[in-house]
Amino acid sequence: MSNNILGIHHVTAISGNAQENVDFYTGVLGLRLVKKTVNFDNPATYHLYFGNEDGTPGTIITFFPWRSGELKGRIGTGQLSTTSFSIPEGAMGFWMERFKKHNIDFKGPLSRFDEEVLSFRDSDGLQLELVASVNDNRSAWKRGPVPAEYAVLGFYHVSLSVEGYERTAGLLTETLEFNKVSETGNRFRYVVAGGGVGKIVDILCQPEDLPGRVGVGTVHHVAWRTPSEATQLEMRSNVAKLGYNVTPVLDRNYFKSIYFREPGHILFEIATDPPGFTVDEAKEDLGKALKLPPWLEKNRMEIEKVLTPLSEPE
Repeated sequence: MSNNILGIHHVTAISGNAQENVDFYTGVLGLRLVKKTVNFDNPATYHLYFGNEDGTPGTIITFFPWRSGELKGRIGTGQLSTTSFSIPEGAMGFWMERFKKHNIDFKGPLSRFDEEVLSFRDSDGLQLELVASVNDNRSAWKRGPVPAEYAVLGFYHVSLSVEGYERTAGLLTETLEFNKVSETGNRFRYVVAGGGVGKIVDILCQPEDLPGRVGVGTVHHVAWRTPSEATQLEMRSNVAKLGYNVTPVLDRNYFKSIYFREPGHILFEIATDPPGFTVDEAKEDLGKALKLPPWLEKNRMEIEKVLTPLSEPE
């Protein structure tokens, strides 16, 4: 294998109220607000990035906040249905008590593939999990409300819900360099780049479920990591040769991206690791100011007029 795909880069979902989104992911989950920018394709709305201390690829969940009253989504097939985060091995009791304190319903801890899993939803109904991990050395956000010894460290894995899994599995194994390692019931597990945290994807075969509907409380797309622009172009060529409609390379300022829909209709992105989130602000200042790409900077006054100011919980 060529290691063109290194694991999960980020997950992008749709939220409702932007301030409530910030309150949950920084105030409850204790993630760092890594970047406060706008949707480059629709600058009238925020694009918010939450992650670990360094904003490392594989730790970042991002949101497009939709305005109040906009369409509520439905989680179903053709979607990334569950996003799972890694926590230290002995942290599960802390999180159960924390969720009780914040009146967050949860299920578990459950056992899956010898893992300890806690299932819950965010303030918009997005399906999330915490998975206890033995060997996760990523840097937690140390200035958040969660002590570092219990803190969320980044992604553990993601779950893709599809009507039939064979073609999606074929794309993962034959083109994106994943290997099947286990299965139980209708759940099939694949790993890339040797496996481990942030390098795992489960496919759920759910032919009797309703198709998902994009809206508040659902995932918009999942991005896979690639180490460079050269490897991204190689992957783009491989995907295009299979007949997929794949976009040109798009500049997202913090990474370069290509997009296409896999056979189960889930939107896939392949994103470069560089240049990263310190390209326009220092590491210690990440997430403090509204950052715009150079091509939108001339519209800053107009953009700021339509965005509601945000604050982080104390």
